[in-house]
Amino acid sequence: MMKLFWVGVVIAFVFLQVVTGFLDFNETELSFIEAYDYGVSKLNYNPLMVGLTLIPSAGAKGAVCLDGTLPGYHWHRGYGSGANSWLIQLEGGGWCNNIRTCVYRKKTRRGSSTYMEKQIPFTGILSDKAEENPDFFNWNRVKLRYCDGASFTGDSENKAAQLQFRGQRIWLAAMEDLMSKGMRNTKQALLSGCSAGGLASILHCDEFRNMFPRTTKVKCLSDAGLFLDAIDVSGGRTLRSLYSGVVGLQGVQHNLPRICTNHLDPTSCFFPQNLISHIQTPLFILNAAYDSWQIQSSIAPLSADPHGYWHDCRLNHAKCSASQIRFLQGFRTQMLNAIKGFSMSRENGLFINSCFAHCQTERQDTWFADDSPEIRNKPIAIAVGDWYFDRAGVKAIDCPYPCDKTCHNLVFR
Repeated sequence: MMKLFWVGVVIAFVFLQVVTGFLDFNETELSFIEAYDYGVSKLNYNPLMVGLTLIPSAGAKGAVCLDGTLPGYHWHRGYGSGANSWLIQLEGGGWCNNIRTCVYRKKTRRGSSTYMEKQIPFTGILSDKAEENPDFFNWNRVKLRYCDGASFTGDSENKAAQLQFRGQRIWLAAMEDLMSKGMRNTKQALLSGCSAGGLASILHCDEFRNMFPRTTKVKCLSDAGLFLDAIDVSGGRTLRSLYSGVVGLQGVQHNLPRICTNHLDPTSCFFPQNLISHIQTPLFILNAAYDSWQIQSSIAPLSADPHGYWHDCRLNHAKCSASQIRFLQGFRTQMLNAIKGFSMSRENGLFINSCFAHCQTERQDTWFADDSPEIRNKPIAIAVGDWYFDRAGVKAIDCPYPCDKTCHNLVFR
């Protein structure tokens, strides 16, 4: 029954996306499809379900979702050796860059806690089973819901449209609430996130580190958050244009790392490639070299491909022409160049696999399973654990496509 329920959820979601025509590309939510389709229905028919907790104290701080409702999180309490360890997972789900897309968003779970699921499955890095999540299964695991549309960094409002852009306040209110529930006593902590949440884990990494004493082990993990300032197939910069709207509309510039904004414009400082070398806290970057979301929404979006030359390739890499594969190899090269300085630090970790994927920590099949993706025989969960616990240095960069036979590539219809 549980399997049928989740399959129904996915079918309903896909149907909704067809009806709405994806609106703007930034409403595409690949992470949802992956987490619920593969992470639950394919491998794990009986996942741990964790209830939603709203943050009552957030309202008085103005730390509210786009529509003014209270923000929330899902928390599964740690036990045993993990009782004093905390993993914070920041939810992803695109951005809204203008009034129209934010007004649409506030009628969804990405902009209002009214529409959030009351329970969600904890799989992958959030699983409570040692055989599915060997290093973090018994930690306090928290998934902070994303309802602001600017990777937890905005602080502004638009009264005419009744929109609250309070991502930064939500982030701080949630951390304060969790501190009061025992996180202040943690011996070790990991700030993680996927997609827009992976970008947020980079943006907030040093801030998170500074919330704890120096004796506390604190690290950060960004999954599918390495969004590149890339040139699209028409020669434009689709993602830069989107980010410019997000930063300007939501008042993000005041909450970006000063070490970047001192010498670059605010939009450039929303791109992780301009931040990662300056972050002082140990950081692990996990990313597919051919990130599905970036191919669909940044490199070859509909707006840059009016004649549909990239249509089939965008949905299924097996249908890409030789010249399209060369273009995508250029994107991989840009990604590897972006992490060169970052990778020089002994404390940082890398796992760049040559897959057509997006978000690999919360899906059980990609995080840790019998056939999960590997680089040099090491799956993602073991690579992250080795790095976090200093068991081994991890700088894993895959050979270029099509050499990796362990990928779980995404194909869209």
